[in-house]
Amino acid sequence: MIISHNDPKVLYMGRTDVYADETKLYWAGSRAIVKFRGTKLSAAVNSTALWGNLRFGVITDGVMSGVPMLYENNGRDITVTLAEGLSDGIHTVILYKRHAANQLLSIKSFETDGEFLAPEPLPELKIEVYGDSVCAGEVIEACDYVGKCDPENNDSSYDNVWNSFVMQTARNLSAQIHNICQGGIALFEGTGYFHAPDYIGLESVYDKTCYIPEGGEPTNWDFSRYVPDIVIIAIGQNDKHNGRTDSDDIDISSSSTRNQWKTGYKKLVRDLANRYGDVKFVLTTTILMHDPEWDNTIEEIKNELCEGGIKAYRNVFSRNGSATPGHPRLPEHDEMARELTEFIRANVL
Repeated sequence: MIISHNDPKVLYMGRTDVYADETKLYWAGSRAIVKFRGTKLSAAVNSTALWGNLRFGVITDGVMSGVPMLYENNGRDITVTLAEGLSDGIHTVILYKRHAANQLLSIKSFETDGEFLAPEPLPELKIEVYGDSVCAGEVIEACDYVGKCDPENNDSSYDNVWNSFVMQTARNLSAQIHNICQGGIALFEGTGYFHAPDYIGLESVYDKTCYIPEGGEPTNWDFSRYVPDIVIIAIGQNDKHNGRTDSDDIDISSSSTRNQWKTGYKKLVRDLANRYGDVKFVLTTTILMHDPEWDNTIEEIKNELCEGGIKAYRNVFSRNGSATPGHPRLPEHDEMARELTEFIRANVL
């Protein structure tokens, strides 16, 4: 049995562009979910690995696996076996975008040797996240490097958004999640590390579905398609980097720089608040080492937003900004997920 990418039996989570012959996924963690009775499942896809050693992310009945992406298949319509050798019963498979901008993925159709079934409804609670590489799960699986710098010659093979702390938090809270996160991104254009040498800032892509030039013309996201209850904003790690001079010389302790960044940050939050109405914001950074002045600035932002009538909360991890010089690994993401889940349950819900 074959069903098209836009069949009602296919559920999507995350920002997508839907066309006649395909559904395109752009942001890390975006996924398609299918339920079926049968022993195997395949998907017709068109994918591109822009750089690195990448995989299609697959969750079969709660068990994680993956299928390598091959450069020789870039831009070609191919069929990928997602699961096989299953018991002849009912199964649920999730095909998800494991990586961020270096992975392009379009879904054409799904096929099983049995029949597709009506999917389980998605959770009612909705979370949206705006963040950087930590939220995108970059280098998360390099578990021999807990508390250490990243391994040399990292080729993206350690990346896996599924177990990033924000994705874990959504599962802990039985929530949907749209994960608008990209490694190296900062708030402003021309800063951070994303898409050198033409550095792209969150201010330019927070409202986009297709947000990377390599994916085609940028497409605007229709915010009415997903109205979250909670928005998590986790930026401030990369904002010290001045892309124009390629140095870490943006000083948040400078009053003019601080006011400019605060103004841009609050503009982003206020725009989202205007779009979503009665929504709650959780402002945070992570345990990746950084100058605490960024956190102090976010505390000021939180207070000023609250004074303006916006429901804003600030999460501070027990080892905030001090735990590791490299990307957090899985045990550290587990730690952050536990703490963030507890914070939201106690203060936000």
